[in-house]
Amino acid sequence: MKSLGRKPEGARLERIKASRLWVGEQFRNVHPILPGLRDPNASMPTIGEFLCGGERRVPRGPLPSMNPLEGWAKTPASGLRATWLGHSTVLIEIDGLRVLTDPVWGLRASPSRFAGPKRFQPVPVPLRAMPPIDVVIVSHDHYDHLDYPTVRELAKRDVPFVTSLGVGAHLEAWGVRPERIVELDWWESHALPNSGVTVTAAPSQHFSGRGLHSRNTTLWSSLVIRSQRHAVFFSGDTGLTTEYRTIRERLGPFDLVLLEVGALHPAWGDIHLGPKNALEALALLGGGPFLPVHWGTFALAMHPWDQPAEVLLELGSKAGAQLVMPRLGEPVEPAHAEGVKPWWRVVDTTTPGPEPDAPMTLPKAMPWPID
Repeated sequence: MKSLGRKPEGARLERIKASRLWVGEQFRNVHPILPGLRDPNASMPTIGEFLCGGERRVPRGPLPSMNPLEGWAKTPASGLRATWLGHSTVLIEIDGLRVLTDPVWGLRASPSRFAGPKRFQPVPVPLRAMPPIDVVIVSHDHYDHLDYPTVRELAKRDVPFVTSLGVGAHLEAWGVRPERIVELDWWESHALPNSGVTVTAAPSQHFSGRGLHSRNTTLWSSLVIRSQRHAVFFSGDTGLTTEYRTIRERLGPFDLVLLEVGALHPAWGDIHLGPKNALEALALLGGGPFLPVHWGTFALAMHPWDQPAEVLLELGSKAGAQLVMPRLGEPVEPAHAEGVKPWWRVVDTTTPGPEPDAPMTLPKAMPWPID
């Protein structure tokens, strides 16, 4: 299956093996797992539980969203604007450049078009209607962050990609020209030509792999986008790590922080943040306007679909966090963001429920957990 991607080889593999994060035959997390992140008594959900278990894992109808094209036609007054397009896909406009994070327009977070987690919320704007993109950044190679059909379409635009070590093998296999791919190890930076903007890869606590035999053969990273006036932190996928303090010291402060809050489960609490640990990570990063991502699109854990937003709203207000929680497709400037209105609450109280998919099994090539 082409969607599985390709393993790194040749010069790309040699560069991977030169990384301090490469041990034996795979990458590894170098930071010790903090105590209490993973419940030792919690077991992984079965495939059946993952596909059919849990309550309210998808909303009863489409979430409120807006078409961002009219908003994008206006220049952001502050020079920094972000538009959440679903899950971890965000269009960041920073001092005249458009940066697209972990773009996923596909129907499923899966190697198959017929099985695996299905998108319950459409992207607010079709991919073909997107304005010109200056650079795409990809944190790691999991299906809900690196999407085969989306990359195939973006390859036709000849847009450059900046990503983690090894991920370029997938991109190249899917049609992205090798000279348009930049792969970074942690703490390495790439300066976008004639822009004054740099992208830097930084630590995260996660894993990688698109199949049973490719686990941790590519690197996972958080990413920092910095111009002369602004800086944005994008977590990708990660568990809580005190390396965030080092990121703040070396790359901060940040005018906008994008942290993942969804897909948390007690059995894998060390590789995802969830709302509570996202606020801990925000504090380690030195604070700043916080736009939560990695929720509201796919059911990738057993919790209710809106739990990440509700818990974050409750805990964030107590912690004094500056939450930025726009509707899907709503362009927002962090410097001018207003208070949070829980727009997501209208869905389950006013709309009928969708017909559930027929039970199915994930392809055997799917890693577990899947993101």
